[in-house]
Amino acid sequence: MPMLPEDVIYTIDDIESLRDGERAELIDGRMYAMAPPSRMHQKLSMALSAAIYNYIRSHNGECEVYPAPFAVCLFGDDKTYIEPDISVICDKHKLTDKGCSGAPDWIIEILSPGTWLHDIYRKLELYRAAGVREYWILDPKGGSAIVHAFPESREYTFDDKIPVSICPGFSICISAILEP
Repeated sequence: MPMLPEDVIYTIDDIESLRDGERAELIDGRMYAMAPPSRMHQKLSMALSAAIYNYIRSHNGECEVYPAPFAVCLFGDDKTYIEPDISVICDKHKLTDKGCSGAPDWIIEILSPGTWLHDIYRKLELYRAAGVREYWILDPKGGSAIVHAFPESREYTFDDKIPVSICPGFSICISAILEP
């Protein structure tokens, strides 16, 4: 994942002025370019978003689910802007016309060859510091998931029923939702 020059401090204004089709994230004023996702990445994102949406809706839940691209200003400032693959927000006061101002309750990132280090390390610490309650890192190639239900962390396979800590009683078997 190419990073732009380190000596420049970028803001959300720079993100908003990107050309159509260009996407980037902003962490502490540093801009990180985002490559288009693969077909499998999109299939997994769509299946998970639908499963989460359907569960919340069928249980009259208050949370809302948003797949990327969806703007999240984690700290409410103009130097940290991310687009998680899936964001679940339970506090509607955080929602704005532009996206989410503050930490989503649950974030899911799907690893891509160019972003896996970024998602596993940099974003883990960023999300923990921002107050995200649950962070899933999914590896489509390895069929595995790392679930951080802070402060706990566990590893699962896509064949496991993965419990959702912010929705007690809800679990997702990723391989089951990917079946045709």
